[in-house]
Amino acid sequence: MQPAPGRLVLNHSTHVDKLIPVLKRLTCVPGIRTITPGVIAMSKGQAPRLQLRVSVPILGGFKLVARRGKSVQEVFVLTNLDQTELEAAIAQVLQ
Repeated sequence: MQPAPGRLVLNHSTHVDKLIPVLKRLTCVPGIRTITPGVIAMSKGQAPRLQLRVSVPILGGFKLVARRGKSVQEVFVLTNLDQTELEAAIAQVLQ
């Protein structure tokens, strides 16, 4: 029996472009329980394509930073994976 997929919490009406489909695919990774996109902001730098990187550990998971164009958004992931496993899952989902 397969474990139930994680859940994606959509609290805001705005998100970094093309982020939500990537997060939906990430919820299917075993060990990920909840993904919550957070605050969106503008940056001076430019990211031509979607980037998703692990920022800092939080209680029960990790904070990620999603970047595309001049937009930056925090993403909180509650998981029992360690950082290297999460980074590998992100790399696989972004391909």
